[in-house]
Amino acid sequence: MAAFIVRMGPLLVLWLAVFLSGTWAVDRGNFKTCDQSAFCKRQRALKPGQSPYRALLETLELTNTKLTLQLINDNNKVRLLLELYRLQGNMTRVKINELKPLKPRFEVPDVLINDPPTEPLSLLSQDENGVVLSLGADSQWLIVSAKPFRLDIMEGREVLLSLNSRGLLAFEHLRIRKDTKVDPEGAEKKEETDAANEPAEGETAKEDGMWEETFKSHTDNKPNGPSSISLDFSLPGVEHVYGIPEHADSLKLKTTDGGDPYRLFNLDVFQYELFNPMALYGAIPVMLSHSAQRTMGIFWLNAAETWVDISSNTAGKTVFGQMLDYVQGSSETPQTDVRWISESGIIDVFIMLGPTPTDVFSQYASLTGTQAFPPLSALAYHQCRWNYNDQEDVAAVDQGFDEHDIPYDFIWLDIEHTDGKRYFTWDPHKFPQPKDMLQGLIDKRRKMVTIVDPHIKVDSSYKIHNEIRSKGFYVKNKDGGDYEGWCWPGNSGYPDFTNPEMRAWWASMFAYDQYEGSMENMYTWNDMNEPSVFNGPEVTMHKDALHGNWENRDLHNLYGLYVQMATAEGLIERSGGVERPFVLTRAFFAGSQRYGAVWTGDNTAEWDHLKISIPMCLSLGLVGVSFCGADVGGFFKSPSTELLVRWYQTGAYQPFFRAHAHLDTPRREPWLFGPENTALIREAVRQRYALLPYWYQLFYHAHHSGQPVMRPLWVEYPHDTATFSTDDQFLLGRDLLVHPVTEEGASGVTAYLPGKGEVWFDVHTFQKHNGAQNLYIPVTISSIPVFQRGGSIIPRKARVRRSSSCMEHDPYTLFVALSPKRFAQGELYIDDGHTFNFDKQKQFIHRRLSFANNALSSRNLAPGSQFITPSWIEKIVILGASKPSKATLKTPDGKESLLEFEFDASMSVLTLRKPGVNAGVDWTVVLQ
Repeated sequence: MAAFIVRMGPLLVLWLAVFLSGTWAVDRGNFKTCDQSAFCKRQRALKPGQSPYRALLETLELTNTKLTLQLINDNNKVRLLLELYRLQGNMTRVKINELKPLKPRFEVPDVLINDPPTEPLSLLSQDENGVVLSLGADSQWLIVSAKPFRLDIMEGREVLLSLNSRGLLAFEHLRIRKDTKVDPEGAEKKEETDAANEPAEGETAKEDGMWEETFKSHTDNKPNGPSSISLDFSLPGVEHVYGIPEHADSLKLKTTDGGDPYRLFNLDVFQYELFNPMALYGAIPVMLSHSAQRTMGIFWLNAAETWVDISSNTAGKTVFGQMLDYVQGSSETPQTDVRWISESGIIDVFIMLGPTPTDVFSQYASLTGTQAFPPLSALAYHQCRWNYNDQEDVAAVDQGFDEHDIPYDFIWLDIEHTDGKRYFTWDPHKFPQPKDMLQGLIDKRRKMVTIVDPHIKVDSSYKIHNEIRSKGFYVKNKDGGDYEGWCWPGNSGYPDFTNPEMRAWWASMFAYDQYEGSMENMYTWNDMNEPSVFNGPEVTMHKDALHGNWENRDLHNLYGLYVQMATAEGLIERSGGVERPFVLTRAFFAGSQRYGAVWTGDNTAEWDHLKISIPMCLSLGLVGVSFCGADVGGFFKSPSTELLVRWYQTGAYQPFFRAHAHLDTPRREPWLFGPENTALIREAVRQRYALLPYWYQLFYHAHHSGQPVMRPLWVEYPHDTATFSTDDQFLLGRDLLVHPVTEEGASGVTAYLPGKGEVWFDVHTFQKHNGAQNLYIPVTISSIPVFQRGGSIIPRKARVRRSSSCMEHDPYTLFVALSPKRFAQGELYIDDGHTFNFDKQKQFIHRRLSFANNALSSRNLAPGSQFITPSWIEKIVILGASKPSKATLKTPDGKESLLEFEFDASMSVLTLRKPGVNAGVDWTVVLQ
């Protein structure tokens, strides 16, 4: 620690002394509440009631692609332009902007993967009160009410969703400041806008924060004045809403009455608190609603600071109150009301009408894309800390994994590996021969990740800084100079990643001849990309910093997405477009799923942080980001051995599996806690590796369809109300249920096994349990409660080696879980594990595995694909089976052979040994 502080300036040393010492707890005073955010306070002061906005029906225009209609605020006469689109896939888009803004308002680019295809709207009826439009689906229509303006989407006689039903649409129009001097040529324009420059509803002309706002020692100048927007949505019949990550909170979102709204504003929050609506590192403005009847989604496409209020007419009712409603026959329909408030930009909202969870995932994926398909090795185990000291340390840790027979695929280097926090460089004393180090990993079929952060040391001897400055690629301050702030290197510049030329240049820096010492087995970690500015307001960039013509306030939440986008493109380009990249980011936005993985940031070695990792990753999966994980063991503080073991056991069943630790914590490689704990950690990691074929298959589907890898139970059991608030257990795909042990000293856990008529098999003991029950499971320190759904087939690899690449051609074991309810089905997906050939050249194997009528078969799901694997089927384990008299393997060449088998009558488990058939061909095993 002391060594790296010596190289920094005195101001940063002072900051670090405060930041990295003390009790290691977030200083909430560094971050705004709604009352301290002027626009949020103004907007929240508006209470539900009669909306001042009226639809001018005489301005209605209907084309093949959209409906346009003007709205007028009867208080200030400012006109807005409403655009309505019916989109393919059962979605509706609503855009509202000023009809004639003084200057353009920001509209979010680069998040949607294309201009969403539309379908025609048809006008069903119109009178002086409004219009009725058909949305194409059976009995589904949209009603536009004129006075006050309101939108209702209906299906039959049921209202699915209403906009502005509480009258909270508020659009702060751009205006000229009253004390601004206007030249004679602009006088006429000023007179035209004087009426619009009257204070908006709830404002006073001198209200603080409209043109200038001070928080702590930072003043935010607002040359465009107040520009915030707000809109309310009502969801009849809905009691459960989810999403809008990132927050360290429960899966089901809470009501915000009496407290702060949920905040979406990418921030570097030092050791964040749990169970509150504070903003964290990423922001995805997508909310899902769910009831037993329907799942829907709201995508609020705005990249400015955003607050989300949630209220419910059933919130706060006691169990007795709910029972009283039932006994008395209360007719009150549950309803959740949501209000979105953003500092600038326009209203651009996509309403995804489902009706199923799968439909909503597909709808959102059609807008923002799907999860990047990672290299298979990225789904294996990652070893990281701040920092591995030098090449010798890396070699020793690598050797330690071999000596203790623990597999791993990636070792990570944090900021200390660089030459004085100059990214794209190596410390010449600690890492003098990086290629030798990387070659040593290649020899063991392992890989490395190095950190490349988006703050660039201001140093005239640093090539990266000089090139960015000479090209004019830095973010600018309000006066037009390069924006500078403090971060790990000391005084730093911040590249303007919103500029596509800057992103292209950044990508070029990952070329092997540019990033000296890099090799094909080295990948990238983007940290601090909110961006983090140690001496900035709320530890981030000033809102009046300039990205071309736009202020940071307009696009703040996009910065991290652009950093990861440019980095991922760089890794692709360096291989000539052949290799899939792996990039981890801390900051993210809608669409970030297209570029790699995220993690939950700087957590703490405490039991509650272990627990919260589950709902945090579940929330991200619901809004497209499947590749999520938490620092195993906790970043801050030191875990007890029990907590560390339990965290490995949990992390082994979460999508991104990486151990990480703070510089000041004691070393915690898996073998440092005694042989018993080493064995427990080894077993957890080995379980992960054995299950890699299933993980890879799930990510293949996430990439193709947008379905989350790690799922809340209600996604697969949407009518089971018992699952709607569950966030201490989860599903992987639809076939594995995991209930990690997250309580200190636990002797048992109670898992809910969903599905009436379902059966679930303990994957460790093969014991069968019925669905639709709360099952108490006694546990020891070695227990990881995991269950396979009856009616499923899951591939595994039993021969766990030192890395996933070493297991590439190893054989498969198929676990077939039978069910009285359905035939058993599963899949097997195989490709080369690291290139785009699966997509570009259709080089992959995709098999359908089915068990029906006492026959297990493998059939080709992708006849147009071509790939050859030497892997074979080594063993088949059938759970819930009966004993056959014989088992016969049949292959396409007409050959038949009898298989050896064992049957455990006590557990009804049939094991077929050595089928020996290639994993990529058709075959059938018949039981008689």
